[in-house]
Amino acid sequence: MPIPLFHVDAFTERPFAGNPAAVCVLPAWKNDAWLAAIGREMNLSETAFLVKSASGFGLRWFTPTVEVDLCGHATLASAHILWEQGFAISPEIQFSTKSGVLKALRRPDGIDLDFPLKPEEPAPAPPGLLEALGVAAKYIGKSQFDYLVEVESETALRAVTPDFQSLAKTPARGVIVTSKSNDPRFDFVSRFFAPGAGIDEDPVTGSAHCCLADFWRKRLDKAEFRAFQASARGGVVQVRIQNSRVLLGGKAVTVAKGELLL
Repeated sequence: MPIPLFHVDAFTERPFAGNPAAVCVLPAWKNDAWLAAIGREMNLSETAFLVKSASGFGLRWFTPTVEVDLCGHATLASAHILWEQGFAISPEIQFSTKSGVLKALRRPDGIDLDFPLKPEEPAPAPPGLLEALGVAAKYIGKSQFDYLVEVESETALRAVTPDFQSLAKTPARGVIVTSKSNDPRFDFVSRFFAPGAGIDEDPVTGSAHCCLADFWRKRLDKAEFRAFQASARGGVVQVRIQNSRVLLGGKAVTVAKGELLL
């Protein structure tokens, strides 16, 4: 039986920007080896797998090399497909994931993801981190998943050219680099590197903003932000903190649809 498969650009309103994800809608869960093989075959930063449940949808995310516990852009892509293709009708979708229940909320100008806030705390740099990034750090912190490195300026952030082989040795899912924005339209900018998870640079990382929201709230004394991830593709993330949760807002575009003939 053919399995529906979609290619979606998330955190963008135009194709070939934002962060691409594959979305696979399954009739029932396949084994882990099969899911991992499809993640490798799609060779995108994330492939999302969905199975309908009584309360909404089960959702899992795979990079080309590992399964991850939390992913924003592939969740945004999943919600977009479920509504666009008629798999879901309600304006709220519940996802059961390794990070608990996540929600997607449909609004007239996009989609909000209800995610857990991931606070960061000051931390020493692990051996080789700053050398691999090639930066001088203004601040270093760590969240549940990632290291966070603040640099002096957006110019410095855009100039970062990591040694990915060395950076892959960092004992974390990935490394967030951030600074204030030079552009008055945005509160802050960031980049995200996760070579240890098979992703040298992720174009737009929703889950990183669960940490960035906490970091910039403490510096800017506000709870709502407009952020830009300064990768080659680039993407805009609306961020709003609500107690221990964070709403990540964005848009998505379907680029291709087809079937897995397996």
